[in-house]
Amino acid sequence: MIKFFRKIRYDLMEKNKTGKYLKYAIGEIILVVIGILIALQINNANENRKSVVQEHLYLERLLSENKEDINTFKNNISDLEKGIKTIENLSIKLNSSKATDSSIVSAANDFLVYGSIYPIFSSSTSTFDDLSSTGNLKVIQNTILRDKLVKHYALHKEIAESVRISTEWALPNDAPFTYNNNVMRFEPTSAFLFGEQNLLEHANHLRNKKIEYINNAAIHFWINKDAIAKLKRLISETNKIIYLIEDELKK
Repeated sequence: MIKFFRKIRYDLMEKNKTGKYLKYAIGEIILVVIGILIALQINNANENRKSVVQEHLYLERLLSENKEDINTFKNNISDLEKGIKTIENLSIKLNSSKATDSSIVSAANDFLVYGSIYPIFSSSTSTFDDLSSTGNLKVIQNTILRDKLVKHYALHKEIAESVRISTEWALPNDAPFTYNNNVMRFEPTSAFLFGEQNLLEHANHLRNKKIEYINNAAIHFWINKDAIAKLKRLISETNKIIYLIEDELKK
């Protein structure tokens, strides 16, 4: 094709047809420009298709991770609520003059197993971290969804930091309480290390140290309640994000 156009150009020059040559040259330039524009359009179309596919893959991953987070948060709340029930039961038993020795000791056991645990915040952020670190966040074309995602994962960090601060606040109170009262003798998995146990002795110890035990339980009660409230808020926000992502994937 190039040789064909070159032959025409030489023929016009040899025949001294300057006017026709100029018209031909202009036409040739126009054809080249049109060819370049077409090539650019094809390239842009290909890039757009790649971007759409990439966006879809990222959205699918975000959707999967957020659904996984919902289950994680609900399980965390369930564990914390179970712990709160043991705290409430310990308070009831220690404050009751009619509570039996075995019920008081059993309540202490349950508190140490379930109520004295600290809330653990974990979430799936690998896809968003990938989007942020690689600069691919702009792949998500819907700016409203993009902004919502940024705020959503900022909330993840906020709650994780809040849980960390609460835990660090409680630990200095928890450690000496555990050591000074030998509370591990009430914990079923470690009780055997203390040799033969005396139920009456344990029950009287718990009654005499009632305020100290309830104070420690109250710390965990407050931490767990606060964590549950934050997790419920995050579940609500995560459901909103899931709805937005699913709506975007339908387009």
